[in-house]
Amino acid sequence: MLVSGRRRLLTALLQAQKWPFQPSRDMRLVQFRAPHLVGPHLGLETGNGGGVINLNAFDPTLPKTMTQFLEQGEATLSVARRALAAQLPVLPWSEVTFLAPVTWPDKVVCVGMNYVDHCKEQNVPVPKEPIIFSKFASSIVGPYDEVVLPPQSQEVDWEVELAVVIGKKGKHIKATDAMAHVAGFTVAHDVSARDWLTRRNGKQWLLGKTFDTFCPLGPALVTKDSVADPHNLKICCRVNGEVVQSSNTNQMVFKTEDLIAWVSQFVTFYPGDVILTGTPPGVGVFRKPPVFLKVSEGPDSTDGKLWVRTLWKEERSEGSRSLG
Repeated sequence: MLVSGRRRLLTALLQAQKWPFQPSRDMRLVQFRAPHLVGPHLGLETGNGGGVINLNAFDPTLPKTMTQFLEQGEATLSVARRALAAQLPVLPWSEVTFLAPVTWPDKVVCVGMNYVDHCKEQNVPVPKEPIIFSKFASSIVGPYDEVVLPPQSQEVDWEVELAVVIGKKGKHIKATDAMAHVAGFTVAHDVSARDWLTRRNGKQWLLGKTFDTFCPLGPALVTKDSVADPHNLKICCRVNGEVVQSSNTNQMVFKTEDLIAWVSQFVTFYPGDVILTGTPPGVGVFRKPPVFLKVSEGPDSTDGKLWVRTLWKEERSEGSRSLG
């Protein structure tokens, strides 16, 4: 399935079963760059390939990073709503480079074994409490950025996940209050070096999960009011055009509210923090025989509401380079 020595595209797709684009309602916040702009800017992706509204041009007083935007809460969100309703001119996709919707958060919290069907895939019991680990913020890259296959691992695997973005600071948050602390949702890959998870570093998960570039994210932070039910979304990953993961977020063992309540017992959540909520079945390590990522090529897919497309490359001892 994977051919070494060629460039390969991997597409992760997260899509509501019934979720048509509604320009007056759906808010898809992005961070982006453009050749004629200095530094990163905030925008609204208009969907269906329409382009991006430059929020900083609409209101120059807005911050230019998502974390600062979220820290200001309703004040900045109301500006974004006005911009969306104004039907402003858009920058075409060809002129925009999408960044991850959140960069350098205080923390990236990850959840293991959080899909019932993923537990069945491994023939292990469903956890009775959330299994928590983390990635470093340096692992985050944009949805179209290259992800490095490091020479330290020969067993790099895919894991598509629903990601929750925190919008309001809190600790000891009750499950019934948890959604008040959520800004919205995006999609991620919890890229995993299986050899480091299972045989190296005392079988602790951190190093195998947090190589640089091991957390592709985005492109859009879809605000929570634009998502009818985050726990009824189709979640899918394609490798070389073949669907390798396909499930629904209704298979999550611990839902968003439960995860926020559980983790906030131990740490304070801050605006911009990211929670990766677990992966469905179909990962490479549990295939017979196991399949891991190599540099090869495959088709792209552009459908879906939340999606990340990842271009892989090999890292050489003399430096990194793309293969093609």
